[in-house]
Amino acid sequence: QVQLVESGGGLVQPGGSLRLSCAASGFSLNDHHIGWFRQAPGKEREGVSCIRSRDGITYYADPVKGRFTISTDNAKNTVYLQMNSLKSEDTAVYSCATIVCLPSGIRPGLYDFRGQGTQVTVSS
Repeated sequence: QVQLVESGGGLVQPGGSLRLSCAASGFSLNDHHIGWFRQAPGKEREGVSCIRSRDGITYYADPVKGRFTISTDNAKNTVYLQMNSLKSEDTAVYSCATIVCLPSGIRPGLYDFRGQGTQVTVSS
């Protein structure tokens, strides 16, 4: 059974850091690209970052470039999103999904597997 499970969200003050995890089961990260998305209340879901484990290609949306870092641990079949210098506008539900990751952005994948998401709240 294919499954993506996110964890690591929480409440953090502005300027703080969090590391999100996306644990995959039922498939290998080498066979699928993984993207991180976020959706704030009243806003559309937006792509934040993505990675291709096989060749290390990554993409970052402009609002997070220089602050967020995506990485993989193939042994654990897990993708991480390290988020530093967090801002109030980063507050959202973050989720991971299988997609097509290009240096220029995120595209829909052939298989649309998604996790349930984890809440990130940046507030003082």
